[in-house]
Amino acid sequence: MTFTIRGWLGTAAFIMAGTVAAQAQTTLKWAHVYEASEPFHTESVWAAEEIAKRTEGRYKIDVFPASQLGKETDINQGLKLGTVDIIISGASYAARDYPRIGISYYPYIFRDPSHLLAYAKSDVFKQLAQGYEEATGNHITAMTYYGTRHTTANKDIKACADMQGLKMRVPDVPAYLAMPRACGANTTPIAFAEVYLALQNGTVEAQENPLTAIDAKKFYEVQSHISLTGHIVDALNTIVSKNVWSQLSDEDKQIFTEVMLEAAERGTRIVEEREAALVEDFRSRGLTVTEPDRADFERAVLDKVPLSDFGYEQADYDAIRALQ
Repeated sequence: MTFTIRGWLGTAAFIMAGTVAAQAQTTLKWAHVYEASEPFHTESVWAAEEIAKRTEGRYKIDVFPASQLGKETDINQGLKLGTVDIIISGASYAARDYPRIGISYYPYIFRDPSHLLAYAKSDVFKQLAQGYEEATGNHITAMTYYGTRHTTANKDIKACADMQGLKMRVPDVPAYLAMPRACGANTTPIAFAEVYLALQNGTVEAQENPLTAIDAKKFYEVQSHISLTGHIVDALNTIVSKNVWSQLSDEDKQIFTEVMLEAAERGTRIVEEREAALVEDFRSRGLTVTEPDRADFERAVLDKVPLSDFGYEQADYDAIRALQ
């Protein structure tokens, strides 16, 4: 077989072009602990695909749901170790590196989801996110409404005193402990992926999560009562690692930010729609759903678990409470 010089050069150029194109694509890992059916996953997948389109394939992002790359503590650590590049995680974990940002988990700081979303766009959040970035190098691009956290158990909880002595699973994060401990519950940290089994075998008698998580994780199968304590209006941050963010061009930073903000807005709408329907849905499944006096729980928290216990600042609390 005979090759001409021109033909050889053309073939070589084609191979080199293909190699350069392959090298130009960066593969990133996006991790979270939520189920593949939840909007935190479906909208992350949408965002990954959208970023690939808008960057003309320069970034390929693989999304790993349901703790595939580790529990929430692990994936937060993974940002530092380089084992993950993007995560969705609560500010309570970010607070391990920058305590002030965890103030959004102080019980009853938010009146409702709209108050939380106002916070997400506020100067006070921008300042706290900047403080976290200065402490870690990681960049928060967006915030998604996770849901309002309520309490499930195998008994009715109408008042704070009804939780006295209750064995209750709470995430291993100080701010989550505030309401249960103020009401006298015996709290136990159990990984999110293991909560169903712990409830089923009686390791714990109760837990707290948004209605959407109670549904997705099927906690209603092993709990008979839901008390709408509404103690935390919860959110998840989309966080890009220091290593990735520092290497993005300004143009790519804008693309990542715009897409992730849009994904957060899409996810928030889905959560709000699902929450609106779930109370009656749970009742139709035979669960007892109680609406307790939330002021009773709030008084207990303010009296027994002050802001200073968590390293939060009164000025941040006051600024958030003042948001409309």
